[in-house]
Amino acid sequence: MDPNAALTPGHFVSHPDHPEWGTGQVQSNVAGKITVNFPHAGKIVIESARITLIQVFDP
Repeated sequence: MDPNAALTPGHFVSHPDHPEWGTGQVQSNVAGKITVNFPHAGKIVIESARITLIQVFDP
């Protein structure tokens, strides 16, 4: 099961290996690829099978 499957556009997340990127907002989650817009890294496409993003509930 994909731990990132529940992430939808508008959710806020952080990257476990790059906290310096800040809290990003999910732009899309399609076919195992999640596009996130991070304030200090820009738009990053993440392969869901490789990285489990951390959902942020109070950005």
